[in-house]
Amino acid sequence: MNIKHLLFVAALMSAGAAVAQPPPGGPQQSPEAQAARAAMMKSCAADIKTLCDGKEGRELMMCLRGSDKVSADCKGAMSKMPAPQRPPQ
Repeated sequence: MNIKHLLFVAALMSAGAAVAQPPPGGPQQSPEAQAARAAMMKSCAADIKTLCDGKEGRELMMCLRGSDKVSADCKGAMSKMPAPQRPPQ
């Protein structure tokens, strides 16, 4: 097998690995998780605006969880969020 064949096989393998990755938005959430997220976003809207303005996704959650100034309603809504699903290793 010459170098061209090895490079071709390596390229095919890396392309296959890229196709196997989940979509950029991540895996689809269950309806329950979507409802919990919507409730949390509604309950935490004022806290997000004052404490974590401009943050999204994981950064937003870390900001809310790391602040001792989060309202009781927001804390309650965050406690009902399902634990994030980790991909199998």
